[in-house]
Amino acid sequence: MSAAPPARPVPSVPSAPAPGLRAGRAALTASFLLQGTTFALLVTCIPEIQHRYGLSDALLPVFLAAVPILAGVGSIVSEQLVKRTGARAVLRVVQPAVCLSLAAVGLGGGLWQLALALGAFGLLVGGLDASMNMVGVGLQHRYGRSIMIGFHAAFSLGGIIGAALAGLGSHYDLGLPVLFGTAAAVIAPLALLAGTLPRPSAGGIPAAGPVEPGDAVRDAVRDATREAAGAAARPVPWRPLLPLCLAMAFTYIADASVSNYSVKYLTDGLGSREDLAKLSYLGYMVAMLLGRALGDRAVQRFGAVPVVRTGAALAALGFGLAAVAPAAWAGIAGFTVLGFGICAIIPQVFAAGGRLFPADSDAVVARLNLFNYVGFLLGSPLVGAIADASSYRWALLAPMLLVLAVLPLADRFAPEPARTAAPAVG
Repeated sequence: MSAAPPARPVPSVPSAPAPGLRAGRAALTASFLLQGTTFALLVTCIPEIQHRYGLSDALLPVFLAAVPILAGVGSIVSEQLVKRTGARAVLRVVQPAVCLSLAAVGLGGGLWQLALALGAFGLLVGGLDASMNMVGVGLQHRYGRSIMIGFHAAFSLGGIIGAALAGLGSHYDLGLPVLFGTAAAVIAPLALLAGTLPRPSAGGIPAAGPVEPGDAVRDAVRDATREAAGAAARPVPWRPLLPLCLAMAFTYIADASVSNYSVKYLTDGLGSREDLAKLSYLGYMVAMLLGRALGDRAVQRFGAVPVVRTGAALAALGFGLAAVAPAAWAGIAGFTVLGFGICAIIPQVFAAGGRLFPADSDAVVARLNLFNYVGFLLGSPLVGAIADASSYRWALLAPMLLVLAVLPLADRFAPEPARTAAPAVG
């Protein structure tokens, strides 16, 4: 009787994320969506804010510049708070508070009230942005694959929703107290509800080798231990982070250039109708949303470095197309290409920072997030000054060159196992 053939080995199948991880991902996606809506409501209603408080054109930039400056302060303060309480605890408290500060912006009547409300909004937004991305980087470590871009896709979708709500409020002349007050009354409870979803445990790590580098189990144990015991993070050196800080700042300068000047460029530079010119920013936002919806799959298939390099090249091409556009339709096409290019760079900055120092990713995210506001603060004055000295066509070349400067920095987004290996907990 012949011997039975040897049993064929059964291939291992990657385990699905544990329910706690899926719930945590869903909760954080909701937080990004709600924050995108809240932030868009504020920035798209700046003309109404100026009218309500009687802000002069000279004083308005001072109030607006205070928001990113205080947001940077809030980002750094959140680093210290997270050491004591954990990123999720900060997120649960700060996001509803941001909604209340938005309502306060709409309810005030004097300049001192606006200053207090915008100051609170800036500080809280800094802490919110930092804590959301801290939690996102931690979840990505536990998933073992790229998911950060998807969170930012939810933020982009929220931005479109917020802009649409602001447009409806303006169309029906609701007024800021009703618009901001109603938004806060709806968004704050939703943020509280998202904060009550189960916290991910250290389990549920995929069995297959993770796409993102590093020891995923060790990262998960480290995260759980730090949140439970409030362990203090070790000092993180600035030098390895500087290339990522520059990439973050350059990308946000480009983003601020589009948000502040795309419509103005089409109306003043290309002679477009205002309703048609607004499609430039809409095309940019929709392209960013679509690109981010597909971005995680692109990183999983091709890697972070090719995605960042391709994105930077596309973004520069978009600026170039807009700068040489002969008519409004070509300018809209240029800004749409730009949205596709820029969409993945910012979330990949956070992910790369988390890979550099996985044991101290919260502190790293807080520092990188600071350069979000540096870029936002510098982008508008830079393009505005060049446009005043020459033209908007020449002004668009400045952010184009800065986006091109991301290309030589793209190697810093590569997995480096020697740097990402976290020391054993305890």
